[in-house]
Amino acid sequence: MAAPAPSKNTRKALGRLSLPERTFVADALRAETVGGVLLLVAAIAALIWANTLSGSYESVSDFHIGPSALGLDLSIEHWAADGLLAVFFFVAGIELKRELVAGDLRDPKAAVLPVVAALCGMAVPALVYFLVNITGGGSLDGWAVPTATDIAFALAVLAVIGTSLPSSLRAFLLTLAVVDDLFAILIIAIFFTSDINFAALAGAVVGLGVFWLLLRKGVRGWYVYVPLALVIWGLMYNSGIHATIAGVAMGLMLRCTRRDGEEHSPSEHIEHLVRPFSAGLAVPLFALFSAGVAVSGSALTDVFTRPETLGVVLGLVVGKAVGIFGGTWLTARFTRASLSEELAWPDVFAVASLAGIGFTVSLLIGELAFTEDPLLTDEIKAAVLMGSLIAAVLSGVLLKIRNAKYRAMCADEERDDDLDGIPDIYEEDKPEYHLRMAEIYEKKAAEHRRLAEVAGGASDGSSRPA
Repeated sequence: MAAPAPSKNTRKALGRLSLPERTFVADALRAETVGGVLLLVAAIAALIWANTLSGSYESVSDFHIGPSALGLDLSIEHWAADGLLAVFFFVAGIELKRELVAGDLRDPKAAVLPVVAALCGMAVPALVYFLVNITGGGSLDGWAVPTATDIAFALAVLAVIGTSLPSSLRAFLLTLAVVDDLFAILIIAIFFTSDINFAALAGAVVGLGVFWLLLRKGVRGWYVYVPLALVIWGLMYNSGIHATIAGVAMGLMLRCTRRDGEEHSPSEHIEHLVRPFSAGLAVPLFALFSAGVAVSGSALTDVFTRPETLGVVLGLVVGKAVGIFGGTWLTARFTRASLSEELAWPDVFAVASLAGIGFTVSLLIGELAFTEDPLLTDEIKAAVLMGSLIAAVLSGVLLKIRNAKYRAMCADEERDDDLDGIPDIYEEDKPEYHLRMAEIYEKKAAEHRRLAEVAGGASDGSSRPA
């Protein structure tokens, strides 16, 4: 009996991207990869500095600067975590707005997969941490530490191992990280806010209202927005809510759609200006003053024996992989989505393992969760570094196994035989493309006939007797 025809409503999970979406993802991931490499360099520099000249590292990190009258007499480490990371979260807010307005999250059907995968990829690591610490009698305060994914660091690992990951999997990783950032922001805002200064919070809300109004009126000029953003950030910091929330809020307010006569939307323009500062300076400096932990044989042993740190490592390595893979499989199993024919489930598991690299936001949450215990904070940081390293090695091995397949898929995506600047894979259903290719083949055939006639003539001449 003939197989039933596929349903019109069947969708391909992790299928080929549209050409505009593919172009956007390629540009975004290229920028993230460069930032990730700088982040990796900064983390290594922090470890070397902290383990060779620990006295100078601590003195620089603890050096205080800022106006105390405004409640901003902060250490360098504090400025990096609360100030510079606000820029990182500002860019994250822009990315989230773009995904909600024009990306995968705009379509509820398409959004189901990354949202469910991200939720499972946060819930399972938290559950792993919870179970380890319930069993071992550890503190439950760090449950949120292994829930975050660092997209820049993950892509830096991809750049180092040279994996030609298909654009569909890269887009899935990017969208997953955007949703992950959203929930990490909510976790920070809800669970790591204690005493609230309502006067400062009201001032921050008023400032955000002015920011939104200026954007709506089309007011231009960095000299207007930068001072206003600094005031909003300072008020948010003094309100007791983590100051990075101000960055997210301002990023979400930017318009992501283009109007008539605009080459770029305001969010595209501002992101283009701010992203290099965020990826090239803000996040690497945060890593430099957050990743510097003392590494010794006993310290590494403690990571695998203390329940809090073991929970972080297992949450990142096991929880992330199982959660994201499980969420993706369940979505494909119980909806009309089916995995693209070009991919296999081991590919999804490899990307899920890659998402276990939790660095920037995990370090930040670790500092917030154990503020009262500096020693445990350093141990949690070491656990984040160890868990991220294990996840990077594991995912690298898994991706390398399928690298030949990925290279073939990428070559197919990039092939442009008709030389019109658009990959052929996006034009195979267009008659114009086939007419161009027929003309190209006819020219090649004519050239081959000419060469054959020349070769045949030369052969006839050489065979005559002298």
